[in-house]
Amino acid sequence: MTSWRTLLPAVLIFQSFAFGASKEIVELQRDLALLQEQVRTLQRSQDEKLSAIQVLVQQALDAAGKANTAVALLQNNLQQSSKDQQSRVVTTVTDLGAKMDSMSTDFNALRESVADIASQVGKLQQQMVDVGNAVKAMQAPAAAPPPPTGGTGGVSGVVPGNSPTASSAIPPIPAETLYQNANRDRNGGNDDLALQEYNAYLQYYGTTDFAPNAQFYIGEIHYRQNKLDDALREFDMVLEKYPDNNKTPDALYMKGQTLVKMGKRTQGKQEFCELVKRFPTSNLTGQARSQVKALGLTCGSTSAKRKRS
Repeated sequence: MTSWRTLLPAVLIFQSFAFGASKEIVELQRDLALLQEQVRTLQRSQDEKLSAIQVLVQQALDAAGKANTAVALLQNNLQQSSKDQQSRVVTTVTDLGAKMDSMSTDFNALRESVADIASQVGKLQQQMVDVGNAVKAMQAPAAAPPPPTGGTGGVSGVVPGNSPTASSAIPPIPAETLYQNANRDRNGGNDDLALQEYNAYLQYYGTTDFAPNAQFYIGEIHYRQNKLDDALREFDMVLEKYPDNNKTPDALYMKGQTLVKMGKRTQGKQEFCELVKRFPTSNLTGQARSQVKALGLTCGSTSAKRKRS
């Protein structure tokens, strides 16, 4: 009896301890289950975020691919636009060159028209002068016959042009009228009469401003008539007798043309190159370069010294 009474408190104490330990284990298990649920929740959240990140990365890759395609397309468009622009510029420059050539031709035609109008005005002036002279001749008394001259030859002993009273010393008509008449006949195709009038102009007015023009037009008429030796001589006269005048470029160009037509290609090239060298701004300079190119030659760094034919 005594032993059971002694053990009874111990049993009660053990049961109380066992009951307390079981309660702590239950709480520990509950905490562990809660922790596991939190871990699962965190894992699920990380998986969702990772999936979202993967979607964003894929979208970024797709956007980069589209950007590369757009850049390639833009580069191709820029290259095509550059080619089109270059083609348009070349076409514009070509059209501009053609228009300049056309303007040069129109200007030459205009200059010839002005010269023709001037010749017509000169013709009218000459007609007025002729009418005035006719009126004066009708009003003037008849001239007395000249006294007889010594010698059997009569007046034939006087050399025309050497005597101070010779008719060749007196200009037939004013310089401007004679020059305009020659221009009118040349433009009208009456070359033979124009030659006579230009030669008369040089005979009486060889030191005036239009003398180089008259000399040049004589050469031009000979060239048109295919009298190449005479044309070459007249162009040389322009260059030698009137070295600095407005017809010097024209004389150089036409002399080159004449030499080429005579088969003297190298000498003709020298005249064209001399024109390019001395008159780089002349409207004939471009034509001279074209002539040299057509001959298959070049002017080189310096123009060759001109030779007088």
